[in-house]
Amino acid sequence: MLTALLPLAPEDFAILNEGTPEAEGNAAVIAAGTGLGEAGLYWDGKQHWPFASEGGHASFAPDDALQVELLQYLQQQFTHVSWERVLSGPGLYNVYTFLRDTQRGVEPAWLTEELRQVDPRQQSQALLWLVRVTSVCRHSTSVWRSMGQRPGISRSKLMATGGVFVGGGIAPKIVDKLKETTFMQAFCAKGRLQPVLEAIPIRVIMNDKTALYGAARCAALRAAML
Repeated sequence: MLTALLPLAPEDFAILNEGTPEAEGNAAVIAAGTGLGEAGLYWDGKQHWPFASEGGHASFAPDDALQVELLQYLQQQFTHVSWERVLSGPGLYNVYTFLRDTQRGVEPAWLTEELRQVDPRQQSQALLWLVRVTSVCRHSTSVWRSMGQRPGISRSKLMATGGVFVGGGIAPKIVDKLKETTFMQAFCAKGRLQPVLEAIPIRVIMNDKTALYGAARCAALRAAML
């Protein structure tokens, strides 16, 4: 399975679900950071071949009453509420403001001032730093973690029996929370497909140089250096 990300070593991954040993087949990559990146890895029987996707711009599909309310809240701000509006750095801030504005947590005055002074592009990072300090920040990551349904959707669409890789800048920072049961419950909650999903290996990419390694490998392959 790790041939999907050849430059990386086993220690570059955190395991969310062991899945079936030596699993083969298509794989999926989903990465939340500045935006929400998604891609597929097609298995030809010998190796994986990547192909691009703009799945992050697919319409956000709420899965419970709280997420329906979140969708309605975001529809007041955006003409189209995509998954990226929820699962990304800016998305984390959107979830936070939803919880704050619907009185599901109290924002202390010092945090209001802290966020006011931070560049809007860095507000999600500020929330990650403060996640253990205030209840509304903790609730934000709890809601975010429960949306493991998106990787599950990606896996179902791509028939990614070879595994799901979770990348981006946010997942490594909350990996301990992702290892809790909420994420896997949301990932596997696909009715009749649940047994299939439970067999899927899921790894968080912990190495922050992965994108650079991928670009370097692509360049080397095109130059016939590999």
